[in-house]
Amino acid sequence: MSDTALPQSLADIRDEFLELPEPDRLQLLLEFSHELPAVPPHYEGHPELCERVVECQSPVYIIVDVDADGRVAMHATAPREAPTTRGFASILAQGITGLSVDEVLGIPNDFPQTLGLTRAVSPLRLGGMTGMLMRAKRQVRAKAAV
Repeated sequence: MSDTALPQSLADIRDEFLELPEPDRLQLLLEFSHELPAVPPHYEGHPELCERVVECQSPVYIIVDVDADGRVAMHATAPREAPTTRGFASILAQGITGLSVDEVLGIPNDFPQTLGLTRAVSPLRLGGMTGMLMRAKRQVRAKAAV
């Protein structure tokens, strides 16, 4: 992982994965898939307002909001029948929401590879999570005019 400090919310999630034996990490990812926060009502049913994450095989859409105080909220939709992808979306939505613009932009691009799942899920799936993270950071940059 790069030398950039990981925000505490994402460090806590990473540590939660790494504290488990490797076979149990997929179960934790499944638990995260059940905890994907619902998108706000003004985005519900409006995928055109969100950005499709083409690196994901499943139809995953994300949208990032930046409020007047520079706090970020990440929202994502992912189908229930794609629990791995949905779990990754949930990790990012929960870990990014509430961070400052600078904290989000400072998240190391290789964060998905630090969760200890590289032998449990395919590189394609980890690439999907990386795609979500990169799109979220790009949206934050655009909305914060950084």
